[in-house]
Amino acid sequence: MLRAITALKYFCEEFPAYAVAAAGSLLGLSAHEGSGYPVGKVETLNLHPLSFREYLDATGDRPLRLLLDSRDTQTIAAFSEREVLALKTYYLVGGMPAVVNEYVESEDFAQVRALQNQILEDYTRDFAKHMPMRLLPKALDAWHSVPAHLSHENKKFVFGRIREGARAKDFEDALIWLQQAGLISRVPRVKKPALPLSAYDDHKAFKVFLLDIGLLGVMSGVDAASIVQGSGIFTEFKGALTEQYVCQQLISDCGVGPYYWSAESSTGEIDFLAQDQGAVYAMEVKAEENLRAKSLRAFKQANPQVKAVRFSLSPYRQQDWMRNVPLYAVANKGLWG
Repeated sequence: MLRAITALKYFCEEFPAYAVAAAGSLLGLSAHEGSGYPVGKVETLNLHPLSFREYLDATGDRPLRLLLDSRDTQTIAAFSEREVLALKTYYLVGGMPAVVNEYVESEDFAQVRALQNQILEDYTRDFAKHMPMRLLPKALDAWHSVPAHLSHENKKFVFGRIREGARAKDFEDALIWLQQAGLISRVPRVKKPALPLSAYDDHKAFKVFLLDIGLLGVMSGVDAASIVQGSGIFTEFKGALTEQYVCQQLISDCGVGPYYWSAESSTGEIDFLAQDQGAVYAMEVKAEENLRAKSLRAFKQANPQVKAVRFSLSPYRQQDWMRNVPLYAVANKGLWG
């Protein structure tokens, strides 16, 4: 893969009139030893799994996507039943293009799950192909531990959950490889909600999410039949799927790198912090219609400069100190500010 990309340098230098495009997996590029990269010669575009908006387009529901992109909150609320059903399905199907295509063609969740399992098997096989052998056992352990971390109320990544007695120095390089390969998203803790958030990165504390909500559901053993059983899927293993969904939309559709905040000496936590257009947004994620937001209110009172947003299944509403945005409209940044 890297040899092919390196060859593009010569097209740029010797045949600049040609537009050459190449596509491939980051697995062949991540921390690859003994190869260079044609800096300044190749323009890159990172592609993520389909966001919920893109999923609606791909499944033939473009009118619903256009509605969710609007600021017509009353009409959005009027179609909430249809929006929630689409969101439930997205939780299970996810955004891997081949999987979405399978669902469009078959509408068979058994076939969808079979393909997702195949993708996961292919990933683990590719680890051995592209990764230095010294990292392989660590990367596999870290990769398979992500659902277990997200199943805890405190979703902070704890190395001891990978393997008893494990320390950061044992697995840090494997996590970096997985992140560079685009298989996980690392959400750092910040010490204070100030601009730029990156300046207040704790470095030692972070959460880890997978690249795709559908794959997380498979790795976590979520039963596809749960799609028809009320709203239970939104609270599966302590709301981990819902936090994964929000994180994924923030990265892929909103173009923001999420952080989180937690108190040093208490249980207070803000699920996500993001900066956009010179403002810091404090975001609380609520599965279903649970509207209690004690941590968010306390955080807003202590940091009045932040904009408070709660994502839940409740309709859009604006209060004097925060805005509630429906989960299915996370990508509509016009409803945040």
